Amino acid sequence: MSEKDKLRNAAEKAKGKAQETAGKATGDREQEAKGRATQGKGDLKQAGEKVKDAAKNAKDAAKK
Repeated sequence: MSEKDKLRNAAEKAKGKAQETAGKATGDREQEAKGRATQGKGDLKQAGEKVKDAAKNAKDAAKK
């Protein structure tokens, strides 16, 4: 996973956490839920990148 992707995914998770926290503070359940969804989206992207990395590493190892 490139550093750029790691930073982008971490930023998305942080944005989601901020949204969730703001929703909790104001009692806005919809914003709170959107924040959790955004965090989940960041987690999924990160997991996808890890799968890509694992596939690339396996391919490279098979070549050796």
